[in-house]
Formats: sequence, structure tokens, C-alpha cells
Amino acid sequence: MPRLAANLTMLFNEVPFLDRFEAAAKAGFTAVEFLFPYEYPPAELRARLQGNGLQLVLHNLPPGDWAQGERGIGCHPDRVAEFRNAVDRAIEYATQLGAPQLNCLAGIAPKGVAGQTLRATFVENLRYAAEKLKRAGIKLLIEPINAFDIPGFYLNRSAQALELIAEVGSDNLYLQYDIYHAQRTEGELANTIKANLGKIAHMQLADNPGRNEPGTGEINYRFLFGWIDRLGYDGWIGCEYRPATTTEAGLSWRAAHGL
Repeated sequence: MPRLAANLTMLFNEVPFLDRFEAAAKAGFTAVEFLFPYEYPPAELRARLQGNGLQLVLHNLPPGDWAQGERGIGCHPDRVAEFRNAVDRAIEYATQLGAPQLNCLAGIAPKGVAGQTLRATFVENLRYAAEKLKRAGIKLLIEPINAFDIPGFYLNRSAQALELIAEVGSDNLYLQYDIYHAQRTEGELANTIKANLGKIAHMQLADNPGRNEPGTGEINYRFLFGWIDRLGYDGWIGCEYRPATTTEAGLSWRAAHGL
């Protein structure tokens, strides 16, 4: 059966962030993910993970100024030095927290920059990050995100991500496949997962519309979970959704889907 990780940025937001580790463990999760750890000392986060018997499966590279609307700087040609510093900082946290993989957000394409320049910048940044992470024993991931939720985001579709992965040419660069974003952008979930399973290192889920828990929208998660299981996917699936009411009430979907 698919292995589920609680996304602590989205779930258990009724309690302060550091208390969400205990809440996730009490809800039966053995693994967690979150967007960013950088607000907290690594030792504090490590204590919360270990104290609650949790494994951290993913976090993101620093994204620039998130509070000001930035959503990554991977494609920004004027911020390559900042990106490289961000890679070092992410490796430091991932190493101390035991995270086996990191996601690199491409970012919103800066206005007035040619598409060829954006692509070349992102490719070169990914080459640099993939090699640095490989030496640290950490996988690098990239994630297509739909342009409805983040207008102007540079990386939108699975095919685009796979083309970039091929151009980078690293054996340490993988696809993070978010089922919700893929449904909004391209559909064809089952066939896309099957065709690209060898490059998918992590998945995330939410239903559509609303980005709420499975069972609240149009995605047939009962079928999809069985499909993913039959394909032999052995990675984690991060529960990155907004609870329709409370987190605890929303978790009933797991039993309804046999998880």
C-alpha cells in the first residue's frame, strides 16, 4: 500500500508548527514533510522528529522571499550566487534532519527575461545542485506547479520537467509528481505516472477543486492508490492538502481508502 507522509505546512495547522510533529504521530503517521525548515534550528526540529518517531522525507530549497510572494529562484539569472548559497544551506539542514531528498522550486519567471535565458539558468542551477546533493547522498527533485495557483510559475507540466531532467544529464535529478497540480494542468494521471515511474522519486496529493483531502473532489483516489501500488511505486506520498474542515476530521479519508 502507498506510504503516506503528513505535510506539516498544510496539516495540523490548528496547532503551532513545532507541535504538529506530535499531532502527526498521534494521528498514525510515521513520516512527515514540510515546505521549509529554515525558521527553526536544526537541533530543535531533529528533537521533534526523534521524539515522535518520525522520519522526514522531504523539504524544499530556500525559495527567496516567500513572504513577498517569491516561489523559488531556480530560473532567475541574476540570483545564481544566492541560489548556490541556498543549496549549501539546504544540504546543511537535510543532513542534520535526515532528509533523503530536496525539492528545488523553479520560481516565477521574472518579467522581461527571454525564455532561452530562463531555461539555461535553470538547467545550469540544476546541474550544480544535483552534483552538490549527490556528494551529500541526497536526491534533487523538481516539481511542476499549475499556473492557476501560482501564475507565472516557470515549470508547469511533467513533459517540461522531464525534458529539463534530460538536458541536465544528471543521474541525481528526479521528478516530484504532485497529483493535484498535474490534474489541474494536464490530467492523464494514471498513464503519466506509469510512463515516468522510473523518474518519479516523490509524490504529493490533494483533491480538485479546492485542494482538500481525497474524496472531496473529482480525482478517483481509490483507483489511483491501487494503480500506484500495482505499479510498484515504493516512495512516499505527501499529504499536501488543505483540510476541508479540521485536520482530524479530514483524516477519515484514509480509512475510506483502505490506508
